[in-house]
Amino acid sequence: MPLEWSSSSPDLLLAVDRDGGEPLRCQLERQIRDAIRSGRLRIGERLPSSRALARDLGLSRGLVQECYAQLQAEGYLVARAGSATRVSAGACVASAPAPPPDRRPRLLADFRWGVPDLGGFPRADWSWAMREAVRVLPRSALDYGDPRGSAVLREVLAGYVRRVRAASADPESIVICSGYAQGLNVALRALARTGVRTVAYEDPGSPETVTSAAARAGLSAIPVPVDEHGIDVAALAATDARAVVVTPAHQWPTGVVLALIEWAARRDAVVIEDDYDAEFRYDREPVGALQGLAADRVIAIGTVSKSLAPALRIGWILCPPALARQIAEDKSLDDRGSPALDQHALARLIESGRFDRHLRRMRGVYAARRAALVEALAEHAPSVRVTGLAAGFHAVAHLDGSLGEHAVIAAARERSVGLYGMSPCRSRHEGTPVQLILGFGDVGERAITAGVTAVADLLR
Repeated sequence: MPLEWSSSSPDLLLAVDRDGGEPLRCQLERQIRDAIRSGRLRIGERLPSSRALARDLGLSRGLVQECYAQLQAEGYLVARAGSATRVSAGACVASAPAPPPDRRPRLLADFRWGVPDLGGFPRADWSWAMREAVRVLPRSALDYGDPRGSAVLREVLAGYVRRVRAASADPESIVICSGYAQGLNVALRALARTGVRTVAYEDPGSPETVTSAAARAGLSAIPVPVDEHGIDVAALAATDARAVVVTPAHQWPTGVVLALIEWAARRDAVVIEDDYDAEFRYDREPVGALQGLAADRVIAIGTVSKSLAPALRIGWILCPPALARQIAEDKSLDDRGSPALDQHALARLIESGRFDRHLRRMRGVYAARRAALVEALAEHAPSVRVTGLAAGFHAVAHLDGSLGEHAVIAAARERSVGLYGMSPCRSRHEGTPVQLILGFGDVGERAITAGVTAVADLLR
């Protein structure tokens, strides 16, 4: 007879060989003993009940009880009335490798950029939305479903981006994805199938994200300079690119947006709009999405990574009608669709008004932190020019260059302050001009003031 395998809760896999010469009880004792010695079963772990293990292995319950009793006598197991049988604290268990020590220093302030206030995640609202989603979820929604994502969420998102971002959104042309990176990868693969061979991107911007996605799609990626007005459309026109990745909501005035749309129409090109931190603007009226001005030429990618938390891994792609089907098919090949329960929860959060309420609260939080950063720099490093404060939750500090980027960052670390340079955002990773990206999304106001005070002489 073949070996009989059984998996019993909690994750205990045993093999019983009825044709071997070893008695069944001895086999069972030996295997459990070896599982404890080797570390497969750790101290305190629960074993299956004698009834369950006997049923799963096709043995008598009395045999399993005798096995457990013998191992208890040997000090491997412990059992109390009314409680499960567990691995004894006195058992000879192989020690697990100690986790590596956390060598990250405790920072006075960490100005890491691109991170929202993780402590501000609306846990109670999200828990409510998950319960509501599960309560009303139809049976059919538990299947794989439409690779574009939940029809409920796509309908809700279409209304949301039309209302808040002035986008031109049709639920049939929205594809749910697991964040910006996947959205970009899927979009570039779809464009490659239409004959696009080169994609341009902002410099400085996110070179590694774009170049790696382009390489996977078989495309070339070329940087195009960005100044205080946005991407240099003339420099873009001098390339052979038929696609460009941009972040207009964070930096652009209307004139550059219109020039980019004209370029796309002349070149028969597509703009990929990263709708990065568009929900958070402070010193001027919110701007609409570029996609709303040219829906047939723009692929807009939005996420909840900044508005809620990166851990949710929920994003969306607003597709031009001509590309919607191809993008949906590529998304289906990636993963057959994003998690449905989370999609329905997000839909309930938006529909209920709790999402808008959360955004209003966070705008106040980020505005206060922005003000704290501006005030601290004005007091302790008044010669430093600061830009990029119109939106989002980071600013750019322009230094005079007397100290190099890496020297400033290293010296700040010695003072328990995390600073981050612009060089990783440049296509060639140059350290000049010396600029720091000061993220204030996940830093409290007191920490901002203390951090700037500690490194003020490095910034001046």
